[in-house]
Amino acid sequence: MSSTSPNSRPPLVRRLPLAGVLRVGRPSGIWFKPALSSVASVGPPNLALLALGRLDLAIYTMAGSMCALYAHNRPYAARARALAWVVLGMVGGLAIALVSASLTTNAVVLVTIGALMAAVQKVLCEATRIGPPGNVVLTFISSASLFAPQTLGQVPGHVGLALAAGAWAWIVGMAPGLIRPHGPERRATAQALSTAAAHAATRGTADGHARTRAAAAAAVQAAWQCLLASGARPATRRALERLVIRAEVALTAPADTDPERLRLWARELCGAGRIPRADHPETALDELLGVDAELAAPAPSLWRRLGPLAPIAVRTAIGCALAGYVSLALGVGRPYWALVTAASLYQANITLTWSRSIQRVVGNIVGVLVFAAIAPLAQASQVALVLLCLACGFGAEALISRNYWLGTVCVTPMALLISEFTGYHQAGELITDRFLDTIVGALVGFVAAIAVTNRRAGNRIEHALTAVDGARELAARLVAQPHPDAAALESARRGLAAALVDLRATADAAAGEWWQRALPEERVVLAEQSAHRTLAAVARRQGLHKPAATQD
Repeated sequence: MSSTSPNSRPPLVRRLPLAGVLRVGRPSGIWFKPALSSVASVGPPNLALLALGRLDLAIYTMAGSMCALYAHNRPYAARARALAWVVLGMVGGLAIALVSASLTTNAVVLVTIGALMAAVQKVLCEATRIGPPGNVVLTFISSASLFAPQTLGQVPGHVGLALAAGAWAWIVGMAPGLIRPHGPERRATAQALSTAAAHAATRGTADGHARTRAAAAAAVQAAWQCLLASGARPATRRALERLVIRAEVALTAPADTDPERLRLWARELCGAGRIPRADHPETALDELLGVDAELAAPAPSLWRRLGPLAPIAVRTAIGCALAGYVSLALGVGRPYWALVTAASLYQANITLTWSRSIQRVVGNIVGVLVFAAIAPLAQASQVALVLLCLACGFGAEALISRNYWLGTVCVTPMALLISEFTGYHQAGELITDRFLDTIVGALVGFVAAIAVTNRRAGNRIEHALTAVDGARELAARLVAQPHPDAAALESARRGLAAALVDLRATADAAAGEWWQRALPEERVVLAEQSAHRTLAAVARRQGLHKPAATQD
């Protein structure tokens, strides 16, 4: 259910929030994995270049090494493919940037190329749902490389260094699978159980139940996506599927679910022991018949996923280009910093973009002060320079899940330290340039986001409502049949659950747009209520709904 009153009518121009933007939250459950991966992937190439006396080449190896930051939430079979595509995307962007840099030194042309590349990187990361750190790292590397002195003859060697470091990053990203091959699936299932337990604790009526149900539905859907992406279905994965089904049942019957049991299962999954048993083997087969049907369903085409992202692509291209141009007009020597700042702002809607702008500015300003403190040590020794860069990379990944601005406090000095690999610069010059580019990038980027309105947001709500209504009607027809096919019933339940998650995400994104016609909030609320009732009916028909006292 929506947390918004059905009768409320938001103004066309919405207030932009300040409260809570900088609030520090809890770290993610796997914060240490990307943090350690950063050190493991960046450290060896940089230390090797240091030993060879060629630290000036580190910007190229860093391009490949940073690929290890991606896909930590994916099962290893899917992670292998995702990391390979990230490496290819990173190296491809680097190659385009280096070729451009070797062909022209016109700053306006280079900024324009960087802005177009940033827009492409943004929409591809969103469409493929690659996850954190998204397009920002890709844009940082390609934009910085546009302004690296280069000749065509040097390009193959520099791209080769990035590719070699990318291969090492792929190994780093896949290495944990040798110890805990089903770790991502276990974590996703544990998250689904934990959020479902939080909803069950409200009994479906207490304050905040709409928020807990939306969070649990999203976590359950994410768990299913993780499990379905893992490919083969060994006994371990089947056991996890049964647990996710129990989390789904908690959504439809929170009053009849024991939240402590769900929490116990979640804690057991976070360890390395056996997967807890959620039901009798003879009942599990009927519950899981729909998984095969879902695996056989075709995925939406990339072009279809790119369509709704057109406004974000235009925002990114215009905002990045204007930020770079203004930086050039002010005489700043590194306009790509303003470009990257603008590229990092754009989120699903104006409200989230505003919050990210505040976080970026605060984090960068504090980060500049951190760099001012460590710059004398970094310039005293190349060994210290490399070690400080590793420490900043670890800190960025460790803190960014608590709040984006905290991670940026470490990202900013790391970016400034990377610029020192090619030779030492005056710390005051770097600090001044970074400060100006941060302000320019944030202001110009946000103005561009306001100027490029997302008029399609309301249309996407209509499409999402239609999808929910269609999925609900299909599920209701199957429930009404005397002997519905078990696989069809399970597939219909899964489809309705996915449509509900998409509707909530679409409605939340549209509600955060600044200029927007009145949204059909009452219809969204009623659609969610009706769909949840249908889900409960399907669960009862499948025999999944058991009172808490008799659950296995």
